[in-house]
Amino acid sequence: MAGTLEGKVGLVTGAGSGIGRTTSLAMAREGAKVVVSDIDESGGRETVRLIEGAGGEAFFMKADVADPAQVEALVKAAVEKFGGLHLAVNNAGIGGEASTAGDYSIDGWRKVLSINLDGVFYSLKYEIGAMLESGGGSIVNISSILGLVAWPTASAYTSAKHGVVGLTQAAAVEYGEQGIRVNSINPGFIDTPLLRSAGIEPGGDIYNMIAGKHAMNRLGQPEEVSEAIVWLLSDAASFVTGIALPVDGGFTAQ
Repeated sequence: MAGTLEGKVGLVTGAGSGIGRTTSLAMAREGAKVVVSDIDESGGRETVRLIEGAGGEAFFMKADVADPAQVEALVKAAVEKFGGLHLAVNNAGIGGEASTAGDYSIDGWRKVLSINLDGVFYSLKYEIGAMLESGGGSIVNISSILGLVAWPTASAYTSAKHGVVGLTQAAAVEYGEQGIRVNSINPGFIDTPLLRSAGIEPGGDIYNMIAGKHAMNRLGQPEEVSEAIVWLLSDAASFVTGIALPVDGGFTAQ
């Protein structure tokens, strides 16, 4: 039985760990050939190894999404390797410093925006061109619940993720008639290496406080986000474009 993404070529940024890795694996499971990209070469190559070990097809290319030339080269390489581009998940991002808006550093602000918003724009820009040549496609931009609500000490991240939602809606309106769907996923707090690197460990006071903000009183798992992403990428979501879909255990329902 063919998978829901059979015969498609997909690109995932930030695919070396967390949501990017589980999404790459889920896309390959559903039959897509996957271009894995990250600034973390070892993590990205491990994702490829896992895909190939499960019988899928993938290759890795290192790229910094904050550099438009590298993003352009990444998309070009994907098309040259697999003959087209039909799917994209723009996932690469960072958390940034924890400071109130009045104390946020200029360099810190620029770094978060350059990766979390500019990087999504650059990715969209070049992916759209490739998808138009491939006959259409589906793009999922990874925003956050902080693209819908705010969190203190995260003004740059919140601003960038709100921007991703707006960019998603604009692109969806612009390219709907040309066969390209563009949606965003807005995850709640997900138990990923990015969260762990911020010192948020299971059983700790901060972890428990954050878990309590969700109606399910727990953090999400990367695989739970990936399944929603794969649905949006697939033809099962053929009349869905321009949405910001919370996958947040009820965080934004409260």
